[in-house]
Amino acid sequence: MSGDEFGAPEIVRRPDKATLSAQIAGRLVDRILTAQRDRGVAHVVLTGGSMGSASLEALGASGRADEIDWSAVEIWWGDERFVPFGDGERNEVQARQALLDRLPLDPARVHPMAASDEGVTTEDGAARYADQLATAAGDGETVPAFDVLMLGVGPDAHVASLFPGHPALDIDATAAVAIHDSPKPPPDRISMTYPTLNAAREVWLMVAGADKADAVARALGGADRHQAPAAGVHGTDATVWWLDDAAAAQLT
Repeated sequence: MSGDEFGAPEIVRRPDKATLSAQIAGRLVDRILTAQRDRGVAHVVLTGGSMGSASLEALGASGRADEIDWSAVEIWWGDERFVPFGDGERNEVQARQALLDRLPLDPARVHPMAASDEGVTTEDGAARYADQLATAAGDGETVPAFDVLMLGVGPDAHVASLFPGHPALDIDATAAVAIHDSPKPPPDRISMTYPTLNAAREVWLMVAGADKADAVARALGGADRHQAPAAGVHGTDATVWWLDDAAAAQLT
């Protein structure tokens, strides 16, 4: 599906990373509450990186976490580094340290991706995650309609573990894919594929820092997803680019 088939993205610009993270945290609470009111359960996909952690930390500091019934929140990850369980490079570990370990979550509704010391291959881990997604989706769907799917954007415009020019960009027959030869270490990862990312009601691309300004400008300027993978993700209801002034510096 081309970018022309989606509505224009919403761009939220704030002066700095701290202000941006606080704004993200507030809207995340609102979206979770709306999802629980309308559907009983909220599905949220988390991301790694500095903005992923900063947003969760801001939510914890906001004082609004107690508004949410955390036992009715399904937690997913858009990608994961295939390293041992408990390794500080894992997005799951970073999210737990930032906030999750202090929340009354239902452990059965927290869905980390496989770790390298679980006795499975990267391919096994991707297949297992696809099965978990299908089970949670129900009604013959392959993935849930996530309420909010959060993504960071790399300086090369990658999202999740979908990198420019990588063969995984063209895999759409499965919900999750094993990544090898990642240009950013570690080389082995698991990632949601484009059809899974684009199943979300709202996709949030959260970007801070001058080193991301070129990537933001290319992705929002209509670049092909093979050159700027961030250009290929869109929510079914909304696509929101959360930018600090430094990341937005090259936008016209």
